[in-house]
Amino acid sequence: MPAIFDSKYFNAEVFGKYVETIPKLKRNELLKSGAIIVNDRIKSMLSEQTGGNIVTTPMLGLIGGKPVNYDGNTDIEDNSTKTFSHTRVVVGRANAWTEKDFSYDITGGVNFMDNVARQVSGYWDDIDQETLLAILEGIFSMTGAENKKFVDAHTLDVSKEKEENAFGVTTLNNALQKAVGENKQSFSLAIMHSQVATNLENLQLLEYLKYTDKNGVTRNLQMATVNGRTILIDDSMPGEEVTDAAGNYTTYTTYVLGKGAFELTNAGVKVPFEMDRNPKINGGQDTLYSRQRNCFAPYGISFTNKKMASLSPTDEELKNGTNWSLVASTDGETINHKAIPIARIITRGWLWENFTRD
Repeated sequence: MPAIFDSKYFNAEVFGKYVETIPKLKRNELLKSGAIIVNDRIKSMLSEQTGGNIVTTPMLGLIGGKPVNYDGNTDIEDNSTKTFSHTRVVVGRANAWTEKDFSYDITGGVNFMDNVARQVSGYWDDIDQETLLAILEGIFSMTGAENKKFVDAHTLDVSKEKEENAFGVTTLNNALQKAVGENKQSFSLAIMHSQVATNLENLQLLEYLKYTDKNGVTRNLQMATVNGRTILIDDSMPGEEVTDAAGNYTTYTTYVLGKGAFELTNAGVKVPFEMDRNPKINGGQDTLYSRQRNCFAPYGISFTNKKMASLSPTDEELKNGTNWSLVASTDGETINHKAIPIARIITRGWLWENFTRD
């Protein structure tokens, strides 16, 4: 097995398999919670469709209709289900990292496979979460009458309230009931800022998960549970400083996901990892290139492709509400927004009264 950062010893297939053995903690928790489910069937559909970056699949509608009175005189009227179209897009990302031969020489030979693979795995874990958060921002920026119904119903904003404007004991429960009513038990995971998590911790509502590494060392993770739901703690969550009549405070957005909120498809790339060696620069150096193409598809919400400049959307394009819309049937009927297990909660972090930051 290769052990040094040198392209002539590099085996891309072996390295790729090794990277996959490194735990991806954030993604693993998302998968375990059921908020994200893997759908490998989409990969073959992408390769079959022209372009290979956007795919549309059918979503079967529910039965419905009003029953007639069964009295022996009234004819029975038949109904039919509707088929909705769900369009999804593949997000491609790439990066590269360079190491000098001299670094290897003076460190006595750092273990390349373990050191670099562990960092690459964690790096793409963070990038996937950035993609997920960009999509969430985008779908809550949707416009149009039916889309607005989803945005309004699935948003609980208590930041303007005079009392109970931070994340409290009943906030999560109220938000989920507002979004989906009786289906609130389907929600399994929330992603929140550490300040929001600290508020819950101070209320003794938060319990941190623990991770034991291969050396038997146990430590707290940036993950916890509250009311039986997994909490991912991430300071990249949206925050906004506000100044109004109530004072100076920061609002934070918490996203809550239910089972099957997103489908994940690894669309694949021709060469996910490769090495390039330049013996001249810096006395000799090697560069590791890495690429990935993933599709995160929110349930019941389609990518419209109205504002995308290339064959892969940027984070800013994913955040653009114009690029998202509720799935619709051929006659324009949209999915019932209560079927979508995605919600957001906007709360204060803390309040400064008569206090100005430097």
